[in-house]
Amino acid sequence: MVRPCRSGARYLETVRFREREIGLARSVSMSTASQTFERLRVMTYNVHACKGRDRIISPRRIAEVIASASPDIVALQELDVGRRRSDRLDQAELIARELGMKFHFAPAMRVMEEEFGDAILTALPMRFVKAGALPAIRFPVKLEPRGALWAEISLGETNVQMLTTHLGLVRRERRMQAEELSGADWLSHRHCIDPAILAGDFNFLSRSRAYAHVASRLHDAQRLTSGPRQPTFPARYPRFRIDYVFVSQSVQVERVEALRTDAARIASDHLPLIADLRIPVRARSIAGEAEPQAFDHV
Repeated sequence: MVRPCRSGARYLETVRFREREIGLARSVSMSTASQTFERLRVMTYNVHACKGRDRIISPRRIAEVIASASPDIVALQELDVGRRRSDRLDQAELIARELGMKFHFAPAMRVMEEEFGDAILTALPMRFVKAGALPAIRFPVKLEPRGALWAEISLGETNVQMLTTHLGLVRRERRMQAEELSGADWLSHRHCIDPAILAGDFNFLSRSRAYAHVASRLHDAQRLTSGPRQPTFPARYPRFRIDYVFVSQSVQVERVEALRTDAARIASDHLPLIADLRIPVRARSIAGEAEPQAFDHV
């Protein structure tokens, strides 16, 4: 049994405070149209199988980095589950337990009992919607499989569609994967209603065609703020902006920043990216059609 670390205990106290803050926000008008918004902090973090720059594998250290920022929702990439190289640990479960959160894990790769993939964690009510593979190039060499994960998270009376992914390293493959994500099975699905958030490690730059595919469906949260761009890779001296949070039309963005603490710089090869958002109470489909907020199948 893994015992909650001290930072996890502090994190739970912070979550309770933020839940009270969210409750207060429900009654506060925060726009000229008298629309009520609820605050939400989202983090996306490629944890590099919890292997730090010091070559130490430590899910607890990753949990401590996450807890220091007090996010409401966490999208994680590159998690090991049952893999020999990381002592057969279930990293998604360990990190979630340290934080006092629930989680859904989706393996992009499975070999025998070993899995490698992505997860969504939160202390808010959450239900799994779907997970699936993204297109891959299999010639001349087979590349690492990639996938996506979709969960629905309840924020008061509003259901937020939360998706995460980790795209490939080859440009043509990334373009195929971004096109798939933008299509009818994911972002253009009739149940992928506004408000929706897509966060992850996309391995692309903002001038790429793959970026343009995703940006045709959602807004790049960093471009909705006046602050400087926030590179996240490599962690020690970040130069490249390849981790993103994308949001649907009605979501307001207060702030986006990379977490640049000493602990974050050593815990993984990426820095975590944090987005402070305002989520509207009323939901619409991304395509602009009215849709129910709950559904049984996709």
